[in-house]
Amino acid sequence: MSTHTLSVLVSNRPGVLTRIAALFSRRGFNIESLAVGPTERPEVSRMTVVANAEDGAALEQIVKQLNKLIEVRKVLELGPNTVRREMVLVKVKADVHTRSQIIDVVSLFRGKAVDVSAESITIEATGSSEKLAALLEMLSSHGIQELVQSGQVALGRGAKTLAEHKSK
Repeated sequence: MSTHTLSVLVSNRPGVLTRIAALFSRRGFNIESLAVGPTERPEVSRMTVVANAEDGAALEQIVKQLNKLIEVRKVLELGPNTVRREMVLVKVKADVHTRSQIIDVVSLFRGKAVDVSAESITIEATGSSEKLAALLEMLSSHGIQELVQSGQVALGRGAKTLAEHKSK
């Protein structure tokens, strides 16, 4: 099974996310990551969906089904020439003795402390899923108290935009 990233431009209306998630569910696809947010145009949202597909035919079927939905404006499978990022917020146990060690680790991963208390420190970091996994591994020995990680967001590299790709 291989992982595929789809960038889907949709009309910014209530219920669109539910219909798209239901389509994946009906076809037996597990969504590994899902991020939705506004675009440069307020009437359009971008969904970045990361899902597993057994073969290219199954993925092609999902794309065809997505294109049949009225609210879907464009669907594009993002290839290797793509900028992909996730964000993590993690609260780690910290006291006066360990706080500087934690901050040193976080700075190696280009993260930053966004909240500090007497018992903990909250870290924000962005990057690839591999980079964030490595950061979490380094922080785990200090005691992770809470963790939230965003879904993947992605854009193709270079000047070409999704709007310039062939419409359905």
